Amino acid sequence: MEPARIHTVAAVPPPSAGARAWAALTGLVALAALGLQYALLLQSVGASRGNGLATLQLLGYFTILSNVAVAAVCLARLRGRRRGMAAPAPSAAVALYIGITGLIYVLILRTLWQPQGAQWWADTGLHYAVPALYLLGWLAGPHGHLRWRQLGWALLFPIVYLGWALLVGRWSGQYPYPFLDLVQLGAATVARNAAVVALAFVALGALLWRIDARLGNPSPAR
Repeated sequence: MEPARIHTVAAVPPPSAGARAWAALTGLVALAALGLQYALLLQSVGASRGNGLATLQLLGYFTILSNVAVAAVCLARLRGRRRGMAAPAPSAAVALYIGITGLIYVLILRTLWQPQGAQWWADTGLHYAVPALYLLGWLAGPHGHLRWRQLGWALLFPIVYLGWALLVGRWSGQYPYPFLDLVQLGAATVARNAAVVALAFVALGALLWRIDARLGNPSPAR
């Protein structure tokens, strides 16, 4: 088993100059949007309830965590890495997370508020620009190194996040997303909403893994 694993890692080419440049752009946009969003939360929530609570609320958003993961992958790629966060499975998992971030926002959350000024810039960066940039970079490859069992590992993070989001909502008094609000919706409705989002994760994950298999090798993915 060990020689096969080594062979798989060695087969992954290092990032090209173009891939590094795209990673630098994507990572810069992600960091700028994250920094701006944090500053805005410190001005609003931090000013009234303390910086600690503002930070807790920030880290309760899946949007924030997925954008942080994007920045981590981009940094690894910029450094020429092909292991760690830059390895095929973590990179694809982050593509899944940031893809869901954009999808849920566009389909569900976009109509619930109208951000203005600096908040519009943060919102656009986190929910539109970064997902588009990262997914385009991921589609550019390399491909053909994913295994279907790795999708199962990628799907564990959203499960852990669900528990974290509910804890943040209980501790702070404000749930990260309205469809997870236990106080307003009740446990049964939140469970149904979580199941729908879980199906979206599975569907998009299967699509990304299939795309990787088709782009990397015309034979079926293992």
